[in-house]
Amino acid sequence: MLTVLLLIPLCLLVLLGTTGRRHYHTQRLLVLAGVIAQLSITLFLYARFPQAGAAGSLSFEEQYEWFRIPAGDWGTIRADYHVGLDGLGLSMLLLTSVVFLLAAIASWNIKEKSKGYYALFALLMLSVPACFVVRDYLVFYVFFEFMLLPMYFLIGLWGGERREYAALKFFIYTLVGSLFILIVFIAGLVSTFDPAATALEAGIIASIEDYTPALLPEVQKLIQTQPEWVVHRFDMDLLAMQESYIPGSVLFAGHDFRWWAFWLLVTGFLIKLPAVPFHTWLPDAHVEAPTPISVILAGILLKVGGYGLFRFVIPMFADLWQAHSEVLAFMAVLSILYGAMNALAMDDLKKMIAYASVSHMGYVLLGAVSMTEEGLQGAIFQMMSHGVLSAGLFLLVGVLYDRTHDRHISHYSGLWHRMPRFSVFAFLLMFASLGLPLFSAFVGEVFTLLGSFRSEWVHNGWVAGAALGIVLSAAYFLWCLRRMFMGEYWLSEPAYHERLTDLRGRETVLLGICVVLSILWGVYPAFLFDIAQDSVNTLLRLIP
Repeated sequence: MLTVLLLIPLCLLVLLGTTGRRHYHTQRLLVLAGVIAQLSITLFLYARFPQAGAAGSLSFEEQYEWFRIPAGDWGTIRADYHVGLDGLGLSMLLLTSVVFLLAAIASWNIKEKSKGYYALFALLMLSVPACFVVRDYLVFYVFFEFMLLPMYFLIGLWGGERREYAALKFFIYTLVGSLFILIVFIAGLVSTFDPAATALEAGIIASIEDYTPALLPEVQKLIQTQPEWVVHRFDMDLLAMQESYIPGSVLFAGHDFRWWAFWLLVTGFLIKLPAVPFHTWLPDAHVEAPTPISVILAGILLKVGGYGLFRFVIPMFADLWQAHSEVLAFMAVLSILYGAMNALAMDDLKKMIAYASVSHMGYVLLGAVSMTEEGLQGAIFQMMSHGVLSAGLFLLVGVLYDRTHDRHISHYSGLWHRMPRFSVFAFLLMFASLGLPLFSAFVGEVFTLLGSFRSEWVHNGWVAGAALGIVLSAAYFLWCLRRMFMGEYWLSEPAYHERLTDLRGRETVLLGICVVLSILWGVYPAFLFDIAQDSVNTLLRLIP
């Protein structure tokens, strides 16, 4: 099923290639059909997930050898097409499907260069879900890097006035982070080996099924005396297994390079998250990106950074993650407070929401640092919650900008009188984002703070700073609501009055999906907690 999920965008690209330049009606229907097909498969996977695999194992797994390269004294390098889902991957895949559905419907009015736009959109539909389902880190890196290209062109060609600058800044920042990650992945490849595959290659066993942990000492002795039999694989699981590291290699415990590798990998994924001080690309990218691309950027692309921390950094460097927990907690709280204070100072509504994203993603980092069950569950839940709420907030900005091409908060007052349905959704989404009970953000933030408070790795002072971020969040959202929607009806330009029509049916459906999901997850958080539990248990077992 996962292969079918990834083939849908490729089929979509072929079908888009048969359409004419002006057939935007057909193109958007094709993309919508593709997104709905991916969502349907994801919901099927979710429904089957508890029965499909036991805790700690992969569900819906497929594995085929991709290529094998003899490397002389280094042995053999092998890469696989390997896909499968655990709770963390399924959570992110579910969020991806929802966000792409919102973005596809929000793209309904794209008519200029529509064929190119929807082709790039289809490439994102391939590369983003692939990051969450592949289990070979070479393939992960290919898709992780590949998603930069469609985003660069979507911002640079369909963005605002400073779109070239924003697209280039986004590309440079994320490319540098990707290079840091690539360095560590190369080090991981040369530092690890597959014990079972090596035993098979050397003739110690007749098949992979014959391998048992009791053979490990014999295999380890073999790689010291006959390294040409070693099989190096890009398997994510090998990075988390201490017994798979070659003694004396650059990532073996005690080697000086391990410290540098840890910070290179952390920095690479924190750029994507983003955390202060690696965040400066985000406000520019959000402000200049068209609304559907802002939805994808905030709703799911930022989550790839958090996913990387859980999938790679903690399993590979659990000891260093603990040793530097206070530094990482400081960065998390700095992101929370710095993002919140900048949001409080913004007059541009879109830039305010962009800085709010920096602040709210800081809770993901804090929960990950806590390494408690509550903190890890809260961090994963916060990624899901922020995905739908930030998408809804950027859709709100898009509704306003489509009508007036003006995003300044100070240019509006009393919009409740003119746009009541729009105002209702604005109140609901902003109340949900500031952490009101019964909405999803409340659950994510409370569990993150609770887990951090219980953690032996995080000082309570950092927890107090993160709690202050919730107060600041309430301040900038309530301040925005009071200025824009309450009081006497007033517009900076009288001409705006005729253009400010209330929500259309399509816009109501989009915002309604975001609100309903936030309430559903806020009232019944077990919907997400249950599927993430196996991944949380796996991370907890890594604690030194």
